[in-house]
This record gives sequence, C-alpha cells and structure tokens, in this order.
Amino acid sequence: TYIATSEGWLYLTTVLDLFDRKVIGWALSNTMKSSETVIPAFKMAKLNRPINNNQPLIFHSDRGIQYACKEFTDVLATHKNIIRSMSRKGNCWDNAVAESFFKSIKTELVYHNKYQTREEAELSIFEYIETFYNTKRRHQQLDNLTILEYQKIFNNYILLRKIFIVIEKISFLQNAFSGIINKIIKL
Repeated sequence: TYIATSEGWLYLTTVLDLFDRKVIGWALSNTMKSSETVIPAFKMAKLNRPINNNQPLIFHSDRGIQYACKEFTDVLATHKNIIRSMSRKGNCWDNAVAESFFKSIKTELVYHNKYQTREEAELSIFEYIETFYNTKRRHQQLDNLTILEYQKIFNNYILLRKIFIVIEKISFLQNAFSGIINKIIKL
C-alpha cells in the first residue's frame, strides 16, 4: 500500500500468515522494485516463520508487478513446496485479508498522522506492526483475541494433544502387557 509523506510516497509490502493474521514479514521502500519490497518482506517472513519443506504452503498475492516479476518468482521457486496464487484480475476480494490489514493500518494510524519524512513514517509503522498489531490488537477473526493469546491457546492445544497421544500409547501398552501376563498365568 502507499503512504504519503512530505518527502514523497513510501510503499509498504506485507506478508501475513492467514492462520493467526500476524504480519510475519514487511518492508518499506521508496520504490516499487521487488528487490526493495516483496523480496525483503518474504525474507523477513521466512525468518519469523521458517518454511517446513515437507508441508505445502500457499503464497497468495495481488497481481502487482513486483509479485509477478521473474526476480520474485525465482525466489519462490527455490522452495518446491510453495504454491503461487494470485488474485483474479480486478477482484480485490481474493486478497481480502491483506486489504483488511491495509485498511486497519491506515484508519488506526496513517490517517491520524501527517508524516514530514519517510523516516518518521517508517518508525511509526514499525511501532504499529511490531508493538501493537502483532501483540496487543484484538482480531475479530481470532474470536477477539490478540495474536499472542491465540498462539498460546493453539500451542496449549498442541501440547495437550501430544500428551493425549502418549496416554493412549501407554494405555494400549498396559492392555497389551496385561493380556500377555494373563496368558502367562494361564499356562
């Protein structure tokens, strides 16, 4: 999305994880070049959420040239499990989660500020994403939880599930062992 400053436009590129709506990668630049927008945002996303090469991952974007250019498609091609997906022509609903984030950042932050410099806007956006949106902002899609609360609940669920599987295995072994003991006793 575009953010106005007295020095000119600043371009914000984001990578959001649909699981929890977290902005896992983002970049700010003075140009729309993929080397300054989508590639650094994707690299940050990989650092924040490492890619498991055994699981398929869909990378969805709008039809912007920076997402369609050879430079970026080559970056994605290095990950065999990534499936590229692009919005249908003229259909912003395909990219509704990203559009919703851009609406949020503009109405909650950008429209309340008149940025004199790009540096001022960069600091403001950094603070919004890293100290508010990803940590404290409540999300309707997450049952009005923050991203951190949602992640904690999910991690607890995974832990409980693993414990339940171990208990099931122990129970199975106890039953099997009990059956073997009974057969030995009958001999």
